[in-house]
Amino acid sequence: MSQPQPPQSAKLVIGLFTRQKDLFHPIAAALSERFGAIDMISSWFPFDYTNYYETEMGTGLFRRMVVFKQLIGQDALSTIKLATNTIEKDYCESGKRRVNIDPGYLLLERFVLATGKNFAHRIYIGHHIYADLTLIYTQGNFQTLPWTYPDYAGDEMIGFLKKVRKKFALDLKVGA
Repeated sequence: MSQPQPPQSAKLVIGLFTRQKDLFHPIAAALSERFGAIDMISSWFPFDYTNYYETEMGTGLFRRMVVFKQLIGQDALSTIKLATNTIEKDYCESGKRRVNIDPGYLLLERFVLATGKNFAHRIYIGHHIYADLTLIYTQGNFQTLPWTYPDYAGDEMIGFLKKVRKKFALDLKVGA
């Protein structure tokens, strides 16, 4: 019989995309106020994998990732998604989002995103939120899955997440 074990704490990783890069600093401040000190920030990545968001947010979108120092419980992901949804709403203009905020967490073996949309591979985690297993880490690298969003499968993103994973491994070693 397997014995239940407490889940490992995870590294909170939040992606945001917008066409208005000047929104980054106030949104990062709002995220930091809610989730603590920021540990890492990615460069800007072009977000040109889909036109799904054009009607609402316009064209010329860019993504940036924000990683937090404080580790989180994996079971906090649904409430974190609700909090980031509130921040998105705070920055809406004329009923349209100017920023999309995607929270997730990283463990040594996987990267998981939160979403409000159900699908066959997503697991319900409470508060009308689902967990999306986005990437797995095996054989020395992150591996995509058939449903991995194209922007999370790109070389720049994978490279950044490998740096986050390395930092997370160090955090675990020193007991951060």
